[in-house]
Amino acid sequence: VQLVESGGGLVQAGGSLRLSCAASGRTFSNYDMGWFRQAPGKEREFVAVIRWSAGVTYSADSVKGRFTISRDNAKNTVYLQMNSLKPEDTAVYYCAARWGWRSSLSITTNEYAYWGQGTQVTVSS
Repeated sequence: VQLVESGGGLVQAGGSLRLSCAASGRTFSNYDMGWFRQAPGKEREFVAVIRWSAGVTYSADSVKGRFTISRDNAKNTVYLQMNSLKPEDTAVYYCAARWGWRSSLSITTNEYAYWGQGTQVTVSS
């Protein structure tokens, strides 16, 4: 699975961005898709995941109520709508894929086999 993120940029606190991740190479609809982020000097952390069936989503407490993950299997694309952005949301955001069919939900970085190159999100105060 090849993953390419887009949509990052510079935004003021309180603003919004929509990240996209286009997938190719395998049957997209069988994969759980996750968003992770990594700030300078910090470990990569889980942000949100959407299951292969698209019926289940889960988000980190730090983004609940502000970020929404969704997917369009017809377009092989997963999205992260980010609202009410805060300076602490500044990070490189990565899209990741994990085989989902007959697997349990995971928010663990090392259980995702496929990763995009990342897109920078910077929130100014």
